[in-house]
Amino acid sequence: MRPVPEVVRPIQETVRHTPKAPTHVRTLAAGERIDAHRHDDHQIVLPGSGVVAVTTEAGTWFAPGTRAIWVPAGTVHAHRAHGHLNAHFVGLPPDENPLDLDAPTVLSVSPLLRELIVEYTRVPADTGPQRRRLRAVLLDQLRTSPQQPMQLPTPADPRLAAVCALVHDHPEDPRTLAALGAATGVGERTLSRLFRAELGMTFPQWRTQSRLYHALRMLADGTPVTTVAHRCGWSSTSAFIDVFRRSFGHTPGTHSRRP
Repeated sequence: MRPVPEVVRPIQETVRHTPKAPTHVRTLAAGERIDAHRHDDHQIVLPGSGVVAVTTEAGTWFAPGTRAIWVPAGTVHAHRAHGHLNAHFVGLPPDENPLDLDAPTVLSVSPLLRELIVEYTRVPADTGPQRRRLRAVLLDQLRTSPQQPMQLPTPADPRLAAVCALVHDHPEDPRTLAALGAATGVGERTLSRLFRAELGMTFPQWRTQSRLYHALRMLADGTPVTTVAHRCGWSSTSAFIDVFRRSFGHTPGTHSRRP
């Protein structure tokens, strides 16, 4: 059986416990990781540049600069940078959960909320009244942030894991679920049922999420849009641009130029 790629592989490493989730800015080089750890606080992660991926036992959540990732208190998670990542981290106490979320979630970030997070993390040691007012507005904006389906759930069933590994290792592969099932010795109906029951999405939905994850990684590295579309399995550049725009609110051509 093929090994399951990192993005869909459960965390299997020593877990570091850092009780307080820090509020700060951290720069990571392309491919750099923050290994598995957990906090007693909630945490928000906003990529100022590049793309951030947060992986837990349940899956991987990924976000460009127009998105942020909510990580609930107590969640064992690891971070990975794609492209040059300038990450803004905001820690919140466990009794402060503006969206009442108990699982990692990708949030849409308005231009105002983005600037609030950037400013709030700029001087984390400041405790003055202006910073308290800034924090209050930040939380108000956070309460109205729409949730976005930017996740690759981790498959537990080995039959499903084998198919997901094939798809994720080769995003350009156009094979149908029936053909992938034939390659791994599993029936199409069984796989279709497993995708819905275990991952909560259809096979086309999972494959689109996987391809978008690859696309964000490649764009963060400066790969041309046409090349990204081809390598990630879209039938045409225009088809890729359409899916990308609907997912992120802007075209891939403007993506790398966004702050």
